[in-house]
Amino acid sequence: MDNKHIGSSFDDFLVQEGIADEVHTMATKKLLAYQLKEALKEQHLTKTDLAKRLETSRAAIDRLLDPENDAVTLHTLKKAADVVGKHIRLELV
Repeated sequence: MDNKHIGSSFDDFLVQEGIADEVHTMATKKLLAYQLKEALKEQHLTKTDLAKRLETSRAAIDRLLDPENDAVTLHTLKKAADVVGKHIRLELV
């Protein structure tokens, strides 16, 4: 039994498979969507409330909160974070 992945990390596996960037991007979007949904719950805000405060449509909010949709701009994320009293923190590593 010769498994080339034994002893390697999951990150190594993702790199070897050529999907590390895609997986990281989707995981980040899922985490942001989850955190934003939780902040809305904590503050008893609805999607409609958020849409009004962002001066956008409910459909745009659905895209923002969709963990599978990674076509959301940083500007939109920052505005949404501001509405719920949070900040977006990005870093290059």
